[in-house]
Amino acid sequence: MRPIPTANDIQLAHERIFPYIHNTPILTSEFINNLTGAHLFFKCENFQKTGSFKMRGASNAIFSVNSKKRINGFATHSSGNHAQAVSYACKTAGVGAYIVMPKNAPKVKVDAVKNYGGKILFCEPNERARQEACSKIIQQTNALFIPPFDDIKIITGQATCAKELIDADIGLDYLLTPVGGGGLASGTALSVKHFSPKTEVILGEPENVNDTYLSLEAGKIIPVTKTNTIADGLKTTVGKLNFEIIQKYVKEVIPVSEKEISYAMRMIWERMKIIIEPSCAVPFAALLSQKAFFKDKKVGIILTGGNVDMGNLPFE
Repeated sequence: MRPIPTANDIQLAHERIFPYIHNTPILTSEFINNLTGAHLFFKCENFQKTGSFKMRGASNAIFSVNSKKRINGFATHSSGNHAQAVSYACKTAGVGAYIVMPKNAPKVKVDAVKNYGGKILFCEPNERARQEACSKIIQQTNALFIPPFDDIKIITGQATCAKELIDADIGLDYLLTPVGGGGLASGTALSVKHFSPKTEVILGEPENVNDTYLSLEAGKIIPVTKTNTIADGLKTTVGKLNFEIIQKYVKEVIPVSEKEISYAMRMIWERMKIIIEPSCAVPFAALLSQKAFFKDKKVGIILTGGNVDMGNLPFE
């Protein structure tokens, strides 16, 4: 296992990115608490700059590079939220952003990347096509590559979200996030390990794309073979370093159905009056599926983003 970020690494990342991010609010809902029998604290990264937690990791990766070394800009591949974050952070840094996106990426996320100044190259919706297209751009531009999740700087940047929630001194029993590539999941696990060791981390994952759940069972990474989920931000195979951290510091992964994801998303919209995207609803869906387990516990849930295609909502 590669050396994992320390508490000091996460603290330094937080100081580095603080001028470029929001310390997002923590909201509660009396109705949802009564419904679940637990005390829930929602960390609202849907209110983050660019509409998701991805701004944390992208900012940390970009602003940790010397200004002279980032002159040729940065390149990445992403279905949407990471793409937006890299584009916005590059714009802030005054350098170019080169973004590879699958041709079926949500229009709302494509439009946002363009608005933030990112230059998009579309590819087939699979990981090999993404990587090949990104390598081609890097050869042409000499841009620096920013991985979406399997990277120390990304992980420590994402870890700052859980750190802010822990700093609120709620005394959480559990902290829940979704898991896709694992940047937020592994970063959250590290923040909990370093700053709140009595808290346990639980991940939510779509049943239809349950590679992390299967990987933990197998003891090795089981790649994604299908991507038929409304949670478009969670269609990627978990990263190597991310998985190593998750294996060591995450209690369990709870898979949830598409119907459960849609129901959880709708409840947040209706009861909390805030917009979240399907991927964001997955950990709340996981809690709803096991209410008895979480009864009377203090539970933090990271609401990861709110970049929704309004013309393609999953509600019945």
